[in-house]
Amino acid sequence: MALIALAADKGAPGVTTAAVALSAVWPRRALLAEMDTAGGDLVYRSPAANGRPLDPNTGLLSLAATARRGLAAEQLWDHSQRLSGGLEVLVGLGNAEQSAGLAGQWDTLGRAFATLADSPHPQLAADVIADCGRIGPETASVALFPHAALVLLVARDEPEQIARVRDRALALTARLHGAGRGMAPLAQPMLGVLLVCQAQGAAKVAGQVNDMLVASRAGAQIVGVLAHDPMGAEQLAGRRRGRVERSLLVRSVRKIATDIHQQYGAAWAPTAPPQQQPPAAGGGQGPLRAQGPAPAPVAGQPAGPAETLPSAPTPPPATERPGHPGQPGQSGQPGQPGQPGSVPDRTPPPGQGPSYGGPEYGAPGRQAAAPPQAAGPQPAPPRGESARGLKGFRGRRRPTAPQPAPAPAPTPPVPLPGSGERTRDEGAAS
Repeated sequence: MALIALAADKGAPGVTTAAVALSAVWPRRALLAEMDTAGGDLVYRSPAANGRPLDPNTGLLSLAATARRGLAAEQLWDHSQRLSGGLEVLVGLGNAEQSAGLAGQWDTLGRAFATLADSPHPQLAADVIADCGRIGPETASVALFPHAALVLLVARDEPEQIARVRDRALALTARLHGAGRGMAPLAQPMLGVLLVCQAQGAAKVAGQVNDMLVASRAGAQIVGVLAHDPMGAEQLAGRRRGRVERSLLVRSVRKIATDIHQQYGAAWAPTAPPQQQPPAAGGGQGPLRAQGPAPAPVAGQPAGPAETLPSAPTPPPATERPGHPGQPGQSGQPGQPGQPGSVPDRTPPPGQGPSYGGPEYGAPGRQAAAPPQAAGPQPAPPRGESARGLKGFRGRRRPTAPQPAPAPAPTPPVPLPGSGERTRDEGAAS
């Protein structure tokens, strides 16, 4: 996804509490960034993963020193710390005076936050949830908002706070989307409001506030309702014991995270990199892949055309027939992945023995090596010979049939490196 910024206009509605809870229940990997120009609070609230206090010098201060020489999104992890619960955070400033050292770097930070989710290294990709604290027309952290995918304004259900969040939404809409009121439905950043109120009657209050925002053409709407749960907030801050995952606060934040993903997740999904096109006809030969097993496909990307190694001929395709219900398909070629919904034709090729076992019989398949065929007609096997290798089918007799004259044994194909083809002698079949 991308950067999600949380802020408030006036008072203390609980921006830091909402940001910590939203980062903790976020479906994807998330990095919580304290971007409040007045200073961060997590240094005094939460211990590190080793039980010791967080380092106030490793975070936004050290990141600002690195950003003067250029900043890559993956470098954010070099300045992050882990809380005792496992949440990864970027510790904020120590006081408001230190914000002067970030002058001119907020745009660089916002660009790095927004591109971290699109990192080419999947193990480093994450969404950034920024706690911007209280904002005003001259607040420096507002420079992050043009890079955000969603800006959430936190407000209580008191009349004065509702009026102020409406005015702040109008000012942000004019600053980010032009002087005209309102904005396009999918214009970024989208503005939303998190309303903090009592659980009883929350739906009715949220509907009334949303109607007021729509009527005033503020360019924002109610995204979710945060339960007013002081006990849950103290448990989340570590000041009270208890199971915070069962609190009203965390349960309401889980619903907000689910609703955000359902509404905007598809629009924020990172796009897959373009696939490399094959060389045009008449062009030079491209670089060859090293021999060995094919690399595993990357999740979220369509499978590209298979490359053919010049040192080995392509084996003939296996004849397949429809698979049984509830049974995964398997390929008739050794070392190749199976096709869904199909099973191989187990008719042995000329010069090879029959195939016993397999998924139909509840045992892994194994290929028996056939003895060398002599020229001329072969005598039929004696009647009464039982089939070997079929577990669970003891006592059945193999039906006899006249055997036609076998064709000359073809030359076996050269196996690919790492294909895993194995042969067994005649004694192993028993």
